[in-house]
Amino acid sequence: MKKQKRIPLRPMVVCAMLTALAVVLDRFVPALFTDTYKITFTFVPVVTAAVLYGPPGGAAVWGLADLIGAVLFPRGVYFPGFTVTSAVKGALYGWYLHREGARFFPHVVIPTAVNNFVIGLAIDTLWIAILYSSKTYWGYFVGRIPQFVAITAMNLVLIPLIMKFCRELKKQVKL
Repeated sequence: MKKQKRIPLRPMVVCAMLTALAVVLDRFVPALFTDTYKITFTFVPVVTAAVLYGPPGGAAVWGLADLIGAVLFPRGVYFPGFTVTSAVKGALYGWYLHREGARFFPHVVIPTAVNNFVIGLAIDTLWIAILYSSKTYWGYFVGRIPQFVAITAMNLVLIPLIMKFCRELKKQVKL
């Protein structure tokens, strides 16, 4: 019988705490939230997990945070497409940011652009159009462009700071 590889406890606990923080930031911390706009700092714990633990950490934190937030504190109908895209966005950040020599370009710019404009703007807007009306995709798409421009600017400023913080944290504490 093949022996199973065990997941270390410390990364699981840190990811669980980051997931809880992401739920709180998404659901309870005041941010810009309307029917069409949602700008929060939920990406901060996700990027932290992605830098520390790579794609599995980023995907687990953002996917679980979306699922837990939607189930425990709903803002409408639960749609699994949002959870899948959240996990993919977390994994993409992990794939780029977990590298030892990660730099601003391409390691911050590419995943931020893909996450915000391809996955967030295009695919998440498709999920919204499916949920509310199949004839309004382009209306939602155009209306959400300012939101994703603002989120992208916020990400490009904060992600390098988070990466620097995580590097210092790794030096001080064994994570």
